[in-house]
Amino acid sequence: MLKLLQIENIAVIEKADIEFSCGLNVLTGETGAGKSIVIDAISAVTGGRASREIIRTGAEAATVTAVFADVSEALAGEYGIAPDESGEVFITRRMTSDGKNACRINGAPVPVNQLRDFGAELLDIHGQNDGRKLLDEGAHLAYLDDFSGSGDALSAYREVYTALREKKGDIESLTMDEQEKERRVDALRYQIEEIERANPKPGELDELTARREMLLNASRLTESVETAFAALSGGDVEDGAIALIDKAQGELEYAARYSAGLRMLGERLNDLKYTAQDISDELRDLRAELDFAPGELNELETRLDTLKRIARKYGGEEQALEFLERGKAQLSDIEDSAGRLAKLEAEAGALTAKALELARGLSAARREHAKKLEEKVMEELAQLSMPGARFIVEFSEAAGEDGLSANGADEARFMLSANAGESPGRIGRIASGGELARIMLALKSIIGSGSEAGTMVFDEVDAGVSGIAAQRVGEKLARLARDRQVLCVTHLPQIAVMADTHFEIQKNVVGDRTYTSVESLEPEGRKREVARLSGGEHITQTTLASAAEQLEAAEKFKAAQAGR
Repeated sequence: MLKLLQIENIAVIEKADIEFSCGLNVLTGETGAGKSIVIDAISAVTGGRASREIIRTGAEAATVTAVFADVSEALAGEYGIAPDESGEVFITRRMTSDGKNACRINGAPVPVNQLRDFGAELLDIHGQNDGRKLLDEGAHLAYLDDFSGSGDALSAYREVYTALREKKGDIESLTMDEQEKERRVDALRYQIEEIERANPKPGELDELTARREMLLNASRLTESVETAFAALSGGDVEDGAIALIDKAQGELEYAARYSAGLRMLGERLNDLKYTAQDISDELRDLRAELDFAPGELNELETRLDTLKRIARKYGGEEQALEFLERGKAQLSDIEDSAGRLAKLEAEAGALTAKALELARGLSAARREHAKKLEEKVMEELAQLSMPGARFIVEFSEAAGEDGLSANGADEARFMLSANAGESPGRIGRIASGGELARIMLALKSIIGSGSEAGTMVFDEVDAGVSGIAAQRVGEKLARLARDRQVLCVTHLPQIAVMADTHFEIQKNVVGDRTYTSVESLEPEGRKREVARLSGGEHITQTTLASAAEQLEAAEKFKAAQAGR
């Protein structure tokens, strides 16, 4: 369960420490005071989406820290987390104004997606618009699958279905008319022959370009190399640098008999002689390379033109070679399309049979659990002041090829008759906002009862609900809170009186800044807040007495539920 929430610089909340308890935790306050901001902070610290806009104006960063108690070692171990000795897990998320996020679990940095997955195991958040989600009939099948626990079966089916779609895509790409096939074959053959004739090699274009540059400057290069070689090696008339160095080194070697300091100079001259000799040898080799064959430049220019044309057409030498391999493979596929097509169709047939088998299993499980879901939802709706409601799961065949879609062979929609004697109709067409809220609460109560998450969070689940219906919603939340921790933001006194712990969110303006505080209410404070929820700002002895009566009735209800 969520034990502690620390908020810093989230919207109008500069700093708040909220200690939650077991059971039903209710947050109330004036509209705009910041109740939903607390839910946004809880969502952020458990990996939900959080933009830089939630950072308090003027602050560089916002930080949310949550402490979860009683986290099982098995769950923590699954995510590589070690709870402390008390079984608590500390989560921190820091968001900066430049859009950066830093997430830590027990001090260790983790990516946001891991935080999101782990957070989903700890709590289940139901926002203000969840009831409106029922208007999307495409989501109804997902609710049924959540209830039936068909997640693994659906994943297995989707794996086969995806492979089937890919296989049919391969078949479609091979199934072309004969004229198109001939055009494609002719084009591929021409391109393959063109590249093979050119026979480009990686790096050849650069290598030949450098050789061409050398050929164009052959005369000047030859003259320079010959002059440098003669200067080092000498000729018939005069000695070169090597001979002169050798002579100087010999003189120093003789003089070193009388002056030891000259020995080192002699050794340096000896090194210089060997270096000059190496350079002379390399110049001799280069001189041999500069002995160009007649017509070589013309041949090289022709080869360069061919390589440049291929490079321009295919994007480079290496790209041309890659295209050559792809083209050969494509040509082979097309020329062998009949045999390949038969193989693909046989594979697609086997995948279709497997997909249909898995889809039938899914359908059977869905229909079996649909009856149970109908019964449970109607039981829940009866407790939420909709005793005559009928809830029906209506099935139809999927509209995809072979009667299959990504969700199997079924489409499903929820039908509702809100009052006895009325024919069921589509929920989106006949349900009011208050009825949508209660249906969603019923579904979340049923589906959530099988969830591993120890905390359920409801952000204004009372939308469109009032009177007796609101009382029933409060009673339902109280029942849920017997087995798990429940957090709820509400405007209704009928729900607030059911709280085991009641927080008031207050907004104050100090100077030119807005500050929001969160206060845990004692009995007298609860009475005044319930009176405010019932009667508005003008609190009288009568509204206080009514609030006290409501609180007393709520305590009796919870005591009866607990068997006290």
